[in-house]
Amino acid sequence: MATQAHCAYCFETISASLDKRSPAPLPLPKVEALWKRYNTDPADEPTDPDHDPSDSEMEDAPPADATLDPRPAAISRLLVPSPSTTSSFFSLPKRLHREKESESVDLDRSPLFVTWNIVTRSGDKRLRGCIGTFEAQDLDDGLRSYAITSAFEDTRFNPIELRELPSLECGVTLLTNFEPIASPLDWQIGIHGLRISFTYHGRRYGSTYLPDVAKEQGWTKEETMISLMRKAGWSGKKEDWRNVDLTVVRYQGRQVRLAYREWREWRDWIESEEKETTVMRDSYRLLAYGV
Repeated sequence: MATQAHCAYCFETISASLDKRSPAPLPLPKVEALWKRYNTDPADEPTDPDHDPSDSEMEDAPPADATLDPRPAAISRLLVPSPSTTSSFFSLPKRLHREKESESVDLDRSPLFVTWNIVTRSGDKRLRGCIGTFEAQDLDDGLRSYAITSAFEDTRFNPIELRELPSLECGVTLLTNFEPIASPLDWQIGIHGLRISFTYHGRRYGSTYLPDVAKEQGWTKEETMISLMRKAGWSGKKEDWRNVDLTVVRYQGRQVRLAYREWREWRDWIESEEKETTVMRDSYRLLAYGV
């Protein structure tokens, strides 16, 4: 299933493309780890019911040879190299890495679509680009590629511009459960997306609607099929749509969305954490070495 971290990764990608002053986009695994950390409530952290507060006091007590170390004890403990701190401040405990890996086993590759909407001040949405693929993609490469393609290469629209970035909303849909259906109406609104193909006047046509389209537009199943055929390029009379020999595949996939403002707040949090870490390291150097 798609996640908001996937959307954040898409914002990382197009922000770096639109604004050359932006930092380089973070790789998807880093985005996922930081997004999880950003959204974790400290109250949800596991606690040990058998933990004795006195143990903490003992842990905080200076070792017998502490006088040999001129650094303050708290700073010495904070900056002792460990597997979770030597690479960067962003590194998470290995336990969390294993949990994320186990959760993502089935999500390494997937067919996907990336959607960009403009959100007005009144909350109305206007499609700005939507392109994807039915071929399974490595998520890191696929999301990066289609974030760019849908933003700048959807021929229905002009390329997205930097001034539009603050009003954007990103939607990511990972597609699953592809099923050919004999009847073009054998699907559920709000549950299934549709992929059709057909031949008309000697030409081959095809198109798709994601699972949320029919519900958002308020269409019936028949209206959806006619609209989808029109989208593909069919020019026949709408009452004749049933006479066309359609090949229809239904599929599923829930679109997850993220507004620019939410991504920007997350990015600001990352930058504040970086600054805090830099200050701590500078303080350590000053106290430990006088430089």
